[in-house]
Amino acid sequence: MFEIKMTRDEIIEGLRATYGKEFTAADVRGFCRMNDIAYQTVTKKIKEFSVGRGKWNLEVTTKAVENIEKSFSAPAVQPTFLQNLVPESDSTFVKFGSFNDVKKVIQSKQFYPTFITGLSGNGKTFGVEQACAQLKRELIRVNITIETDEDDLIGGFRLVDGATVWHNGPVIEALERGAILLLDEVDLASNKILCLQPILEGKGLFLKKIGKFVRPEVGFNVIATANTKGKGSDDGRFIGTNVLNEAFLERFPVTFEQDYPAPSIEKRILGGVAANLGITDTDFIARLVDWGDIIRKTFYDGGIEEIISTRRLVHIVRAYSIFNDKMKAIQVCVNRFDDETKQAFLELYDKVDADVDLDKLEDKMYD
Repeated sequence: MFEIKMTRDEIIEGLRATYGKEFTAADVRGFCRMNDIAYQTVTKKIKEFSVGRGKWNLEVTTKAVENIEKSFSAPAVQPTFLQNLVPESDSTFVKFGSFNDVKKVIQSKQFYPTFITGLSGNGKTFGVEQACAQLKRELIRVNITIETDEDDLIGGFRLVDGATVWHNGPVIEALERGAILLLDEVDLASNKILCLQPILEGKGLFLKKIGKFVRPEVGFNVIATANTKGKGSDDGRFIGTNVLNEAFLERFPVTFEQDYPAPSIEKRILGGVAANLGITDTDFIARLVDWGDIIRKTFYDGGIEEIISTRRLVHIVRAYSIFNDKMKAIQVCVNRFDDETKQAFLELYDKVDADVDLDKLEDKMYD
């Protein structure tokens, strides 16, 4: 059979002129007979317009159909967290301060918003994480900043595979899972955080954008941590903290004040970290604790304006495991302070630990 050669465009225009934009396999066979052209040749050239078996539409491509199908199959609500959110237990953790009280609140599974305040690096967040780890409770932690808004917390519409779908924010996830919602550094927030008012009343939340009411599951609770009590930082130590709305603060029934651990507890904390890193120098751990305790007492008496946190002491222990040099470990970890404070801290440690020589420190830094 002699086959008339037709270009793709000629075939498409011929089909359109004869049958319009939509046609079937029977129409294509008729077109082939009229033009002495093979059926397979025509179908190959128009395959991108297939909208089903034996059906074509010259105004709809296969890719467009796939996108439409995806948009209809996309869920109206996309889950944000699919994994297990129970924190891992840390073998170096030592309970102190408000830990037992916070653990009792979580264990009760009552809705009882809890506010934990205290100076930086004293284990507020770590304690909540480990309480949840011990109780096998899911924890969703949100780090609050001045930019945090309703979309970050509650959720919003996102583009998924070409379709616009609703994504739950961490607050909604915690509500629906009965998890603990940890608002970390909540005193950095602006008034945008007032979207949480109904959440803090334990009444759930109506998502007006998708017309859905979310009720809190049993066990859901809100815990907030902050360096201040939500009244701002008068001494300027915590720049960026804000005065929180009084109605917002009033929705937290209890506030725990977290102090730095006592020296005996801090030795256990640093000792556990050191052992985990293979450090056996217990004298160094004891000297670090004594040094930190003296600095804090001087700070509380108004003698200095900076303080050494438990977290900073842990940093020093880790630095010692890397550099194997006590004074270098201390120096690189106190370099964040101004020169006067840094020098005062180094000189104080020189007095606490008779085995170190501050005069040789500069030479060691360049070894």
